Amino acid sequence: MTDRVHDVVGIGVGPFNLGLAALLDGADADLDVRFLEQEPAFDWHEGMLVEETTMEVPFLADLVTMADPSNPYSYLNYLQAEDRLYEFYFYEEFFIPRREYNEYCRWVADRLPSLEFDSRVTDVRVDGDLFVVETVDPTTGERDRYAAEDVVMGIGTQRHVPEQFEDCLGGDVFHSASYLHNRERCLDADSVTIVGSGQSAAEVFRDLLERQADREFGLDWITRSRGFFQMADAKLGHMIYTPDYTEYFYDLDQGTKDELLDGQDLLYKGIDERTSGRIYDALYRRSVGDGDPDVGMLAATEVADIGTVDVGPDRSVSDRYQLICHHWQEDERFLHESDVVVLATGYARTEPPFLAPLEDRIRRDGQGRLAITKDFRLETDLPGEIFVQNAELHTHGINAPDLGLGPYRNATIVNGIVGEEVYDASRADTFQQFAVDEFVAERGARRIPESRPRLRGDD
Repeated sequence: MTDRVHDVVGIGVGPFNLGLAALLDGADADLDVRFLEQEPAFDWHEGMLVEETTMEVPFLADLVTMADPSNPYSYLNYLQAEDRLYEFYFYEEFFIPRREYNEYCRWVADRLPSLEFDSRVTDVRVDGDLFVVETVDPTTGERDRYAAEDVVMGIGTQRHVPEQFEDCLGGDVFHSASYLHNRERCLDADSVTIVGSGQSAAEVFRDLLERQADREFGLDWITRSRGFFQMADAKLGHMIYTPDYTEYFYDLDQGTKDELLDGQDLLYKGIDERTSGRIYDALYRRSVGDGDPDVGMLAATEVADIGTVDVGPDRSVSDRYQLICHHWQEDERFLHESDVVVLATGYARTEPPFLAPLEDRIRRDGQGRLAITKDFRLETDLPGEIFVQNAELHTHGINAPDLGLGPYRNATIVNGIVGEEVYDASRADTFQQFAVDEFVAERGARRIPESRPRLRGDD
């Protein structure tokens, strides 16, 4: 480590920290920033960049536009720079291909000098008034250290594999995040089973379903959810995906927040309308003329375990898999066999081990979760600030993982780093009022004197 002290060190370069780097690059604040990423280059869910899949948010939900529409790192400016603006104009779609979103992010990453790849963070500690961030190059083993006044943690989520499946991972049992790397094996198999629900499961099922006729394999989809439900997707409902709702949610007491989150799964965990429609339409077309799609779809079914079945020496693989299933509505148990199993079991937020040296200086709530301020800082007694990206579901609500709200959070973080308003992060431009105070002020309603809201700090 040299004597150089960075104003900010960002840990992780996913879309959220990439957007922060872009906004910091445009802030007229003379900041020395560095963003560290363990991968050799930017690649967003490369194993799920399936052809014809689209983003679930509009193209305006790029890295910067919702905070700074004139920013040179906007998606529209990317199209202009790549001579694709008129091509996109005639495309007439609000939801862009996922592969193009990845290309756009890579275009931005290539133009930001503050990014450093092949740098895995191993430790974060305090030395006097500074943070010291220690890294290792995953390929060469070379180590380095970076001193910083503030840190921004944007490491994202990790693949979630239920404990009972961990021993089966590898070969023909894999997480959906690796789907594209294993697609040919799926197409060569006699049978494929997808376990899980949500968008990833639906996209894998849709892709295999549309290829099934040419390869003749059995295709099954099993989920413990109550059904193959579509994500709530209506314009009026979308008004919660705003800074207004995020700030309203933050001010509620924690008990109310937890209750709300328990009932909001389909606002961000379901299947989008386009994917759901394509699946149903493909099944319908396959059924014309007494056709019988070689497909099974079963909900309300938990896969309790996966074992192997020896099928003898004549097969290209030595085993096929036996899924031990429980239909929880009927309380029925059964066995299901499959050559390949795709675990579309989602992603989980895990706290990184590199925070361990600071554990006794980081505050937590009654359930052991990180205590996070309204402007996305960890509550600590440290000399500098640790800002967080997508770690605040329990404090800020369902907008934490939403790409469209990333620029709002990043604008707030930039303002906190600089110590003054660089970007406007307080716009209230939705038709809906969320808090009673707001409705009373705007619509002339009157409070009942003895009533009061349940707000943060009451619990």
